[in-house]
Amino acid sequence: MITLLGPKPTASGFCDGLSRRGFLRVGTLGLGGLTLPQLLKAETASGLRPNGRHKAVIQIFLPGGPSHQDMFDLKLDAPAEIRGEFKPISTNVPGIQICEHLPRLARMMDKFTVIRSMVGMEDRHEAFQTYTGRLNRNQPPGGWPAMGALLGRLQGSGDPAIPSYVGLAPKMGHVPWSDNGVAGYLGTAFAPFEINKGGGKDDMILGGISLDRLADRRALLGSMDTFRRAVDSSGQMAGLDAYTQQAFGILTSSKLVSALDLKNEDQKILARYGKGDAKNRDDGAPKLMEHFLVARRLVEAGARCVTLAFSRWDHHGDNFGALRQDLPLFDQGLSALIADLHERGLDRDVTVMVAGEFGRTPTINKDGGRDHWPRVGFALLAGGGLRHGQVIGSTDRLGGEADSRPTTFGEVHATVYHALGLDVNKVTVPDLGGRPQFLVDPGVQPMKELVG
Repeated sequence: MITLLGPKPTASGFCDGLSRRGFLRVGTLGLGGLTLPQLLKAETASGLRPNGRHKAVIQIFLPGGPSHQDMFDLKLDAPAEIRGEFKPISTNVPGIQICEHLPRLARMMDKFTVIRSMVGMEDRHEAFQTYTGRLNRNQPPGGWPAMGALLGRLQGSGDPAIPSYVGLAPKMGHVPWSDNGVAGYLGTAFAPFEINKGGGKDDMILGGISLDRLADRRALLGSMDTFRRAVDSSGQMAGLDAYTQQAFGILTSSKLVSALDLKNEDQKILARYGKGDAKNRDDGAPKLMEHFLVARRLVEAGARCVTLAFSRWDHHGDNFGALRQDLPLFDQGLSALIADLHERGLDRDVTVMVAGEFGRTPTINKDGGRDHWPRVGFALLAGGGLRHGQVIGSTDRLGGEADSRPTTFGEVHATVYHALGLDVNKVTVPDLGGRPQFLVDPGVQPMKELVG
C-alpha cells in the first residue's frame, strides 16, 4: 500500500503538507521488501513494454456468485419454485432475451457476449478462479499468477508513468472477496498496484488521500511539480538509476493522479455512469459505478489490467429483493463502460470480462434465496475486437446443468489472451523452478465462436 502522507512538513515541506520525506517514502511500497524501482525493473525484464496504443483488460468480479437464471438465463417454462419473479425482455439482437432489470444492456446486446454454460467452477467464495482461469489446487510452488500479473510480466504498462496492473477492490468483511489478483510464482514484483486498501473515507483511497483531496489539483499537482524541481535542482535525480527515476515518474507524475481524479471527466460521462453506494454491502463490496469509470480511465492512461469488485451476490435469502436494488446499478455501470469504450475507439483494444465464482441453485429456498451452485453459471465478455452479439451455450429447462457448449474459465482466459495478442499455444513464463508454464492449462484453446 502506498503511503503518500508523510510526517508533518518542516521548512522543506510543501504547500499541501506533503513533505519531501513523505514523497521519498512512497518508493518502498512494502511489497515483500521490494521497492517500486525494483518492481519496475522486474516488470520490464522481458523487454516487451510497448509504445503507443496498447491492449488491456478490465476484469469485473461479482463477489458471492451471481444468479445466472435471474440475470441472463431466465426460465419461464420452469416450475414456480425455480423460475423466479423476473420477466425476460428482448434485446437489440433478435432471439436473445435477458432480465427486465437490465434494459440498458438489452439495448446493446450486439456489443457483448453472454456465456450461459460456465462449468468446472469450485464452491469457494473467492476470486482466484476468475482472475487466474485455474483451479485453486495442485498449484506449482508459489501458486498460479493472475492474468494481470502475467500481463505485467509479458507486456508491461502502456505508459511508464502508469502501473501495468491495478486493483480497485477495497477491503471487505469476507477477505477473499477483497482479492485483486495474485502474483503467484511470478513474485510480489507483479502483484497488483492496489489503490483502495487504505480503509479510509467512503470511496476510493490512495494511501490516505481521498478523491476529495485529489480534487484539489492545484495544490496537489503544484506540490508535485515543486518537489520534482527541488530534487532535480539538487542533483539527487542524477544519481538514481533509470528504474528509480521511473518510480519518481509514477509517483510524482500527474498521469496517475489524473486518471484517478474524476473531476477531470466530462459531466455528461459522469452522469451516464451514475453514482453508487460507497458502503460495503454486508461482507461484500460497495456498489460504486465510479469504479467502472476509473477502470476505463486507467486502461486509457496505460494500465494493462484493472480488476474491480461490484456489490455482493451471495443471496441465500431475499434474492429478488436484493437483485431489484443491484441489477439497475450494475446495468448502468456496465453499459456505460461498454458504450464509453466504443465511443472512444477502445472497443478493439480493451476487453471487458465479467464473472462471479459460481452460479445459484435452480430451486428457490424457503428464505426466498438461491444457494451455491458451482455446476453451472455465466460469464460476460465485451470489447477486445471479439465477435459479439451472441449467446454461447445453454442450460437445461431448470437452469441447473449445461446442455450445450460447456465452457470453462480457462477457455474464457484463453480467449482474452488471444484478444490481447498472446498465443496460448506458444507463450510461456518460467515458474520458480525455471519450468516453462503456459498461460492456461494445456490443451485449452480460445473460443472459436468469439475469435473466428
